[in-house]
Amino acid sequence: MTRYIHFSKQDWAKLRAATPMTLSEGDLAELRGINVKLSLDEVAQVYLPLSRLLNLYVGATQQLRQTTDTFLGKLPAHVPYVIGIAGSVAVGKSTTARIIQALLARWPNHPQVDLVTTDGFLYPNRVLEANGWMTRKGFPESYDVRRLLQFLADVKSGQPETRVPVYSHQIYDIVPDVMHIVRQPHIVIVEGLNVLQTADGHKTPPTTFVSDFFDFSIYVDADEEHIKHWYVDRFLTLRETVFKDPKSYFHRYASLNDEDARRTALQIWTDINGLNLRENILPTRERAHLILEKGTDHAVTGVKLRKI
Repeated sequence: MTRYIHFSKQDWAKLRAATPMTLSEGDLAELRGINVKLSLDEVAQVYLPLSRLLNLYVGATQQLRQTTDTFLGKLPAHVPYVIGIAGSVAVGKSTTARIIQALLARWPNHPQVDLVTTDGFLYPNRVLEANGWMTRKGFPESYDVRRLLQFLADVKSGQPETRVPVYSHQIYDIVPDVMHIVRQPHIVIVEGLNVLQTADGHKTPPTTFVSDFFDFSIYVDADEEHIKHWYVDRFLTLRETVFKDPKSYFHRYASLNDEDARRTALQIWTDINGLNLRENILPTRERAHLILEKGTDHAVTGVKLRKI
């Protein structure tokens, strides 16, 4: 028996019901990732139904918590609804997270929606270098999972303020003495490669998982060949943009010609990102409550919603 109800894009789109479009073309331009083609039609067909579903889930969860508080004779506590979003490098999960954040924040009953990426919980480069993990960045052992778990525990316990380290893709490292502050939002979206994983790369198996704190989880899925193609395209785009900045950690790639840049990107995919996808990320797909299935052009072709 399958654990999921499978929807074609057309059938899923019908579940939007009367949910209004609250994004403009200008909004979408700011939310798109590098080389991710996303139209308002795609938002209407895929993400509006998803925002409607999540809005219903948030309301039901809030009501359940109020019921529990009433039973226990407690005053209602402020507990954010936590959504996890997982998927490979270059699959478009960051764009998915930003779109969901923007749509959910436009619902009247939960206007405060915060987005946290687990990049901020990577160990600093000095720690990775000391342990020989620089070529394993993004693998389970490269994350300070204890710190991530403590952050989620603080969020779920209603702490008035929690702090998240900030990661810079330009310098390829944690930014010293800079924190993203989370102040009791209605919803927290946690996006990253590792959010559904049940191992942390160390010998002692963890007893608490990041996903234990999620009320709902999403996996952004695509065929590996498609993701590899998107990764190479993104690398070529970055070579012409971000990599040209002398402060960029990858500035050395800015001078590569097309052939050498493509070869370098493919090698990085083979040695690091593809390996991590197959070993650590893809095996977590079936743990998600919902799977977004993408086709060749980054467009969602189908949706799977877990029923058990």
